[in-house]
Amino acid sequence: MNSLKYHINQIFPLLQDVATYSREKFKGDLSAGLTVGVMLIPQGMAYALIAGLPPQYGLYASVVPLLIYAFLGTSKHLGIGPVALIALLVASAVAPIAETPDEYIALSILLALMVGVLQFSFGLMRMGFLVNLLSHPVLSGFVSAAAIIIGLSQLHHILGVGSVTGGLHDILYGIALQVSDLNVLTLATGAGAIALIVFAKKKLPALPGPVLAVAAGILFIYLTGLHEAGVAVVGEINRGLPALVMPAIEWVTIMQLMPMAVAIALVAFMESIAVGKAIQQKSKEYKINSNKELIALGAANIGGSLFQAFPVTGSFSRTAINYETGAKTGITGLISAAVVAVTLLFLTPLFYYLPNAVLGAIIIVAVFGLIDYKEFKRLWKIGHYDRYMFLATFAGTLFVGIKEGILLGVTLSVIMLLYRSARPNHAVIGKIPGTSVYRSIKRYETEQDPDVVVFRFDAPLHFANAEYFREKVNELIIERSGTACMVLDLNGVNEIDSTGLDELLETMKDLGEKKIAVKLAEVKAPVRDMLKSSSNTDKEWTFYMQIEDAIMSFSDSEKKENETTYTIHLDTK
Repeated sequence: MNSLKYHINQIFPLLQDVATYSREKFKGDLSAGLTVGVMLIPQGMAYALIAGLPPQYGLYASVVPLLIYAFLGTSKHLGIGPVALIALLVASAVAPIAETPDEYIALSILLALMVGVLQFSFGLMRMGFLVNLLSHPVLSGFVSAAAIIIGLSQLHHILGVGSVTGGLHDILYGIALQVSDLNVLTLATGAGAIALIVFAKKKLPALPGPVLAVAAGILFIYLTGLHEAGVAVVGEINRGLPALVMPAIEWVTIMQLMPMAVAIALVAFMESIAVGKAIQQKSKEYKINSNKELIALGAANIGGSLFQAFPVTGSFSRTAINYETGAKTGITGLISAAVVAVTLLFLTPLFYYLPNAVLGAIIIVAVFGLIDYKEFKRLWKIGHYDRYMFLATFAGTLFVGIKEGILLGVTLSVIMLLYRSARPNHAVIGKIPGTSVYRSIKRYETEQDPDVVVFRFDAPLHFANAEYFREKVNELIIERSGTACMVLDLNGVNEIDSTGLDELLETMKDLGEKKIAVKLAEVKAPVRDMLKSSSNTDKEWTFYMQIEDAIMSFSDSEKKENETTYTIHLDTK
């Protein structure tokens, strides 16, 4: 019985919180839940616009996914729901293939189902590591460029002109062609909303700026009647909770959406896990499980798709507010969802006069903080090639397209991973005087026996780098023609495959034919086992615990026979 209860609690972490719930925790959850719920209303509608959907679909995406994550999620603060970046990716995936507004909505909901199934499957297979395909510089470059595209894509709401899509140049050129159609009243409304949000953020941090802007915008249009003078408003929003509808599933459509579904699944998880772990480190009251988070996010998207939601993930801003306003458990998400549900049931008529310019202003202010210029300055100062990966992803996303930019980022990450694996660091090492410590001769003053070379290779020896290993050994033999002994320091070789084993044995054979003695030092157990099992004879292998032992074993008698010990060692920088 206790075992069953334990497993149920592992599946539904919220049940553990309920078992120890208290009035104090409820106060924190209520405060955070109400605050985030109120914020979700304007943000949800605004992000639905980014996704190319009617505003109510942002509210639909703020109910069921929150309820599901509250039960399954391992973070007590993560604010699930629509976010700007994922909304933009949804638009990039759906817009090229949707032919009618109804088809656009159907494909967006299907995309949520696909993303959810992928995330849920990845979680069950414990494949949280897949998120590492997007390195931090690549993700930072992508998010920074996407933030600029998102902000500029909302300019038409602020200016009162027609919508323009595409890369940076497409948007700017399209807006430039419509400058003569600019609506001054709409511009004034949008600019005022931006000013109010920024002012509230700096001077009234206790009050949510977007909510103030929405309230002020509705009141302003209602009193002035400017919607009749050309200021676009949200208009009528369907009242009621989203109905249970199974997404239309067609194999051809799934294949068209699959590349972006995978991209959204990974980016959404990375965004969610990044903010979740950042808040966890501040809280220190719980621990996030990456694979369980994948399952929770997947289930939230699957459940949301059945109730007309587009893909969701964790929000940076709402998660921070949850933490700052005292959230203690997943009950916070239930309260936030209830606030949105009440709005859908009874309050949607209030948003009839909400100007689109205000929603555009909310988005522009929100995404401005996603432009990570500090990260680029840091990468440039470091001088690492990561800065070029940042620039390439940034430029690709900004000028070519969202889909192409993220594909370029993943490709660059994988290429650099393969390159580093195939060309690992290595060094000739020597002994630091007065110690038994060996370090790179290029970085330290070292003592070296003229007859002995010590070479370190600091990576697993496998099919991708085995030939490289052999090449470097041969280059050293040519460079140091008088070498009599080579010590191969294999401390950094944690594992070896059959190709690596073959190349290591061939290297030792080559050295033996050149009358060069070979000593193997600091060999890890898995590598020793492979070497022993590879022998077809009763040959005894000698492995030295330390480099110095290997060098000392190279006796004067061996020197007289012109045998050389050669050491291979890789320097860790």
